[in-house]
Amino acid sequence: MKNFLNLISDSLTDVKEIMPWDLEERRQANPELMIVDVREPYEYDAMHIEDSITVPRGILESACEWDYEETIPQLVNARQREIVVVCRSGYRSVLAAFSLHVIGYTNVVSLKTGLRGWNDYEQPLVDKDGKVVEIEEADDYFTPKLREDQLRPKQQG
Repeated sequence: MKNFLNLISDSLTDVKEIMPWDLEERRQANPELMIVDVREPYEYDAMHIEDSITVPRGILESACEWDYEETIPQLVNARQREIVVVCRSGYRSVLAAFSLHVIGYTNVVSLKTGLRGWNDYEQPLVDKDGKVVEIEEADDYFTPKLREDQLRPKQQG
């Protein structure tokens, strides 16, 4: 049986990843670059890369097609554009980039290390009001906070 990380690993045979400094360079070189943030709306509202668009992972495929309630015309028309998919840590974005690749997007990559790595590289993030989020605030936000019931059970004996 495969687990989450196996699924990510398998998807990487078809998905290229770039590092935060590569994204910074790509943004400067290509003003038409589209950044697609596949986190949940509350995550995007807390902090995101300025000028990125939010398309939650759960509706991504229907957002890419006409005639759905979730259709995002900007995304439907971007099949030939350079797209960088981002998430918190770079896992959901790999799965999302793989889906985009499968449905015909031709120039899609995933941001390795996600927004956590973007913040570590000290690149700016903004909140839903466009206010810059302090690096330390983002560090705290991106630090995993697992509950006891989310941890793997300890093996007996």
